[in-house]
Amino acid sequence: MEKYVLVTGASSGIGKSVAISLSENYPVILHGRNLDRLNEVKNICSLHNKCLVWQEDLVQVEKLEEHLQHFLLENEVIIEGYVHCAGLMKMLPLRSQSLINIQETFNTNVVSAMLITKVLSSKKWNKGGLRSIVYISSNISNRGAKAFNVYASSKGALDAFMRSMAVELAPNVRVNSILPGAVFTDMTMDIFANKEVEERMKATYPLGFGHPQDIADGVNFLLSEKARWITGQQLVIDGGRTVDITG
Repeated sequence: MEKYVLVTGASSGIGKSVAISLSENYPVILHGRNLDRLNEVKNICSLHNKCLVWQEDLVQVEKLEEHLQHFLLENEVIIEGYVHCAGLMKMLPLRSQSLINIQETFNTNVVSAMLITKVLSSKKWNKGGLRSIVYISSNISNRGAKAFNVYASSKGALDAFMRSMAVELAPNVRVNSILPGAVFTDMTMDIFANKEVEERMKATYPLGFGHPQDIADGVNFLLSEKARWITGQQLVIDGGRTVDITG
């Protein structure tokens, strides 16, 4: 059975860059909701390595385990690396939040990661093949900001889960997270569209804003043997934003 790296949210943004970058060294499984976009990414990744597509909506978690189990059996693959890039962010003050938005955000950002990890860490379904997990979190995980209440909470939960799994799955599986700062993606487009906000934010980033490839490079490192003694860690990649306390 061939070994693959699974990348969720691979149809756009950080996930797309991560998948394309990883495909230079690994066969990859591209996850996403939009099949057309996934096939576009597949055409790029296939230039380097084998590539499979798994279309699934992570908001709907009720049958997620069953669907992933079926995918593994049907394609006769083992997943040795798992990168959870899928994410949902809706910036709203708490008074405007709805139960549906809270549930959808947590399902996409946290619950699905838990369930996928459960399946992939199972000897029955993944034959003990899993070796490394990287969850894409956010530098807001350890901090606070207006209108980020639900998103920040979900990323904080994801990092708490990461630390517990690093202990639970050791020594066979390493589990870490990456905490990006402001990166130019489709998800952040609305933020950067406001030039006043963009300039105010930019002043707090010593190295300026990031690009998806900056995060992909971090993922490559954490999945590699160069990170063989690293687990349970939050790798902050944010251009120095979280150390800048300039008034």
